[in-house]
Amino acid sequence: MSLIDVQNVAYAYRGGVDALKGVSLQVEKGERIAILGPNGAGKSTLFRLLNGLLLPTAGTVAIDGLPVERKNFHKIRARVGMVFQDSDDQLFNSTVRQEVAYGLAGRKLSDAERDDTVEWALSVAGISGYGKRSPHNLSGGEKKRVALASVLAMKPDVLVLDEPTAALDPHGVTSIIRLLNEINQELGITLIFASHDTDVTPLLADRVLLMHKGEVVLAGTTAEVFQKRDVVRSIGLRLPRVAHLAEILARDCGLEVDELPLTIGQAREFFRHHCTSRRS
Repeated sequence: MSLIDVQNVAYAYRGGVDALKGVSLQVEKGERIAILGPNGAGKSTLFRLLNGLLLPTAGTVAIDGLPVERKNFHKIRARVGMVFQDSDDQLFNSTVRQEVAYGLAGRKLSDAERDDTVEWALSVAGISGYGKRSPHNLSGGEKKRVALASVLAMKPDVLVLDEPTAALDPHGVTSIIRLLNEINQELGITLIFASHDTDVTPLLADRVLLMHKGEVVLAGTTAEVFQKRDVVRSIGLRLPRVAHLAEILARDCGLEVDELPLTIGQAREFFRHHCTSRRS
């Protein structure tokens, strides 16, 4: 049984706008999944189906065998944590500590257990010592960490993140990628994220789904998907910049390339290999 099982899901908004058309997705525990696609592809709609913010028009969604339906919302939302693209949509308390503790209010925890959980979540998110600060006066990257800590405090099995690197500077992007990978590797939390940024995808995903106009047009490992260059470009996305540069240089140098590098480390090995081969 998959941790997340989406079977032939469709969703139509009022007015008959079809946001999803027969989407299927299976996610195993501990995986890192990227959902890529242009605006209007259906990424955010799919995410809202994973914890009952929306219910499908057709098809089924289940979390570890538990159907996503009204009677199960409490259990589902404890297991699937959502981190929105705009952190300001998620932060509304006057202090960081109150924000992180908010979701714990309905749980039967002693004051000491609650405080320990809040401190743990702040520590994991890299913002220990922020408890008394106002979340509204923080930087964009710090706000993302507060939103993340507030979800982590619930000890979810799955983190669903909408554009986790949006509006961050390069340092902030690097920092949040490192943090999310640590959360995945050290806590075993499954990651599912949507993004337009193909550069971060190879650093943060094992598998990729390409979506376009409410449908999954391609799925596979990160390497497999980005080798389908025509498909990626046909839906208005681009290759990671490293892959695009390698593609241009390989063409200009007359190199036969089966698989493009996707990261700087892969590019170093790629050109080291091909340069050595040409010299020999």
